[in-house]
Amino acid sequence: MSTKAQNYRIVFGLKVKQLRQAKGLSFAELAEQTGMSVSYLNEIEKGKKYPKDDKVLVLAAALDVPSTELTSGELDKSLAPVTELLQSNFLNELPLDLFGIELAKVVEIIANAPARVGAFISTLLEISRNYALKEENFYFSALRSYLELHNNYFEDIENAVDECVTKFGIPEERPISGDFLRKLLEKQFGYKIVDGGLDAYSELQNLRSVFIPEKKELLLNSKLTPTQKVFQLGKELGFNTLNLKERAYTSSLLRSKTFEEVLNHSKATYFSVALLLPRATFIADLQRFFQKESWDGEAFIAIMKKYEATPEMFYHRLTNIIPQFFGLDKLFFLRFSHEPTSDYFEIDKELHLSRRHHPHGNGLLEHYCRRWVALSLLNDLNEMQQEGKFVDTIVRAQRSRYIGTDDEYLCLTLARPAYPSPNRNVSVTLGLLVNEDLQSKIKFLSDPAIQIRDVNQTCERCPLSDCKERAAPPIIVEKRERMRLVQNRLKSLVLQNNEK
Repeated sequence: MSTKAQNYRIVFGLKVKQLRQAKGLSFAELAEQTGMSVSYLNEIEKGKKYPKDDKVLVLAAALDVPSTELTSGELDKSLAPVTELLQSNFLNELPLDLFGIELAKVVEIIANAPARVGAFISTLLEISRNYALKEENFYFSALRSYLELHNNYFEDIENAVDECVTKFGIPEERPISGDFLRKLLEKQFGYKIVDGGLDAYSELQNLRSVFIPEKKELLLNSKLTPTQKVFQLGKELGFNTLNLKERAYTSSLLRSKTFEEVLNHSKATYFSVALLLPRATFIADLQRFFQKESWDGEAFIAIMKKYEATPEMFYHRLTNIIPQFFGLDKLFFLRFSHEPTSDYFEIDKELHLSRRHHPHGNGLLEHYCRRWVALSLLNDLNEMQQEGKFVDTIVRAQRSRYIGTDDEYLCLTLARPAYPSPNRNVSVTLGLLVNEDLQSKIKFLSDPAIQIRDVNQTCERCPLSDCKERAAPPIIVEKRERMRLVQNRLKSLVLQNNEK
């Protein structure tokens, strides 16, 4: 059934319920007046059934309204937020099935308490307007939740990669040649790969590639490194191997129309990463690395360079493999972007497994803690660049202890210049919760060479008084303290008055 018909049932059911309750009729009384069963009326009000025309006339007469009012598809002012929700594309695009939620249950919730649900929806819509949130914000949030629900590991895509390697005779040795993938796409899927295909379009210089479906042309940015080019080719192979029809045609998602588009982009990305960093050899590499007695940043980078992977590809694979094969699922991933001319650091990608961990994105324009290794490494990278030093990738480990909590994380961070975006640096961080399990599996965890620092979420929320890295005053802490003093004074006044 179409979304339009489904929404029509919901609206009709809500109107019947509202009119029945306004007249003070029970299900049994309305059933007696209409000759319809209680169960049938219940399904109508829940949006599961829509009566035939003759029964609509009977219902309208029993509820004392014209049939045209009952079938108009418009709800009154008290249910306006529900109408707005149904008229938007959100209800249709929410990936409820991915989370094991039946749409009928959502409809039932709306039908059972339309006024309360309406107020809740109104609040969400108002918040989204205030923070300029659009549909794609919800889609990306849903995607993160979906990845977190599955511990960011998908056996079906891993198997599809293995089958693709066998079917097309992809060499086992890594890295894979870009020429091999180019010829594979051209021969098996009719692609035309155009190097420098975006050079003529100044507006598209920050994109890595654009796919023209009518011609099956893949236009590549000439500024791409060989690794980035191979990754784009791997994604295209993923789209075709996984038969992902609904997709964006740009390398990054600029504005997504549907959740399916966002999900398919994620699947193709996963496929490419799994293809370029094979599961078995990558697991073996990590096992050897984790058994080292001392932290070795060069050995960490060497794993990435073995596969000629970018830091993003490398960390994507770490978050696939570590939870599934090392049992370390209490982790987070953050990617920071930084323009050296400003003091603003932006989180543009994040993932949290098991729960939401302390270091996470904050949409309130507060200053992230400068003690985070993700930020300190970016500052160090900028200083090297200012000194005229050529820097590709730098690495650092840190044990971060969160003030006011028992949580501590082993953070492994890489920082590098952004490509192809000029005058911008990025850092990627994997944070692993320090516990007995981590101590048993990573031997270098207690290496004294790894710096231990007390950190917080943002400067505005940090009570430390002697922090040399502070970028903003602790206004949230001060506000809470003022409120605490007010509450204490009010409490003492009440007690004094009671004693009199």
